[in-house]
Amino acid sequence: MLLATFKLCAGSSYRHVRNMKGLRQQAVLAIGQELNRRALGGPSPGTWINQVRRRSSLLGSRLEETLYSDQELAYLRQGEEAMQTALDILGNQEGWKKETQQANGDKVLSKVVPDVGKVFRLEVVVDQPVERLYEELVDRMETMGEWNPNVKEIKVLQKIGKDTVITHELAAEAAGNLVGPRDFVSVRCAKRRGSTCVLAGMATQFGKMPEQKGVIRAEHGPTCMVLRPLAGSPSKTKLTWLLSIDLKGWLPKTIINQVLSQTQVDFANHLRKHLESSPAHEARC
Repeated sequence: MLLATFKLCAGSSYRHVRNMKGLRQQAVLAIGQELNRRALGGPSPGTWINQVRRRSSLLGSRLEETLYSDQELAYLRQGEEAMQTALDILGNQEGWKKETQQANGDKVLSKVVPDVGKVFRLEVVVDQPVERLYEELVDRMETMGEWNPNVKEIKVLQKIGKDTVITHELAAEAAGNLVGPRDFVSVRCAKRRGSTCVLAGMATQFGKMPEQKGVIRAEHGPTCMVLRPLAGSPSKTKLTWLLSIDLKGWLPKTIINQVLSQTQVDFANHLRKHLESSPAHEARC
């Protein structure tokens, strides 16, 4: 398959087909898909972080450059950087301290990471398959405000390729209005390695979404959610959420820590309630 596709792409360099833009792009896409298929494979236990961290091959990068503008490539690379950094943080098991643990086993851990600051790590098990969570958190991202009261709105500002988007998120007031409304502009990307899905992101600049009057523009640091089937129970999902946020403005650290850890606990509760009460749509993870 790959050899035949290369021949098709090479053929597009001849003068008599040089203007067949559609043919060239189809060939490039086919090669990229085949490279991804061969590179990903299926994960083995204990290796999912290393597999997700693999970078695209040099050839894959060159093919990608033919399809996107410089700005789009910058967003794609920023999304990849966020994913690599977030997974590096999750992969280091040292230094985590327990912030809170619920009766159902949900827990939030935290630690201070050099050059990043304090990060929070939610670990929960959701009684739904990975595909169902992916559907809600990626495919139906813009509906999150309908079931999560901590989010007023999420809007996709630009889609780049099949896995990367620029979003604007408006968060609700928190801690009894001690923390006023914040908004975020972020680059987000979603990747799959075997049965594991990773949703990553970080703050970015987007000229068409300047700061809003009356709302503080906060920033996501490298953040990600990792979705994997629970060992021994593939119909359930182990969800790990790494959260890194600079809320901006003047806020005591005790308030920030309380708000962020409680936000993660609330998210898990709202997600479960929503999944139990709504039908599944078609998922693609």
